[in-house]
Amino acid sequence: MSTSNIPNRGQSKRVKVLSPWLAYPLALIVWEVLPWAISLLASRHGWLAGRPGFWNLIGLILVPIGTAGLIWGLWLHSAQSPDGIEMELDKSYLLKRGPYAFSRHPMYLSELTLLLGWVIFYGSVAVLIAFIIWWLFFNFYAVPMEERTLDAHFGEAYREYKQQVPRWFGRIRS
Repeated sequence: MSTSNIPNRGQSKRVKVLSPWLAYPLALIVWEVLPWAISLLASRHGWLAGRPGFWNLIGLILVPIGTAGLIWGLWLHSAQSPDGIEMELDKSYLLKRGPYAFSRHPMYLSELTLLLGWVIFYGSVAVLIAFIIWWLFFNFYAVPMEERTLDAHFGEAYREYKQQVPRWFGRIRS
């Protein structure tokens, strides 16, 4: 089974949702436009005459990979929750399919991949600092908090999933 729907142990809660029609453009603005704006805060290394150099262009390999992962994750969340994308960490479902079969946090991984692509493309120290801040935030705050919440909500189902799928990326363990 690809998802687990376990009730919230008798507790009724109002779930905050975001319409997919708003989530997709918002995500693209945040992860596509914001890095460009941040890159304007510092000089661009590797750029000549206002154009990216060869090594900067290599970053554009990561950008569509990260974008595709982000859109795929949003699509899975919106497909799982018919009212819209649930914004709480304590979701009413546990995704285990698609990119969630290879990473417990593929959306964060996609966002970091995308941002790393922009770091390389823009050659900007300001974007690199933003990348490091996001990595620190995800790794030491968001991910541990999300994992504690999912463990509390889904219990053994989440612990089994956690043993099978690595936190960031890897192969499925048998």
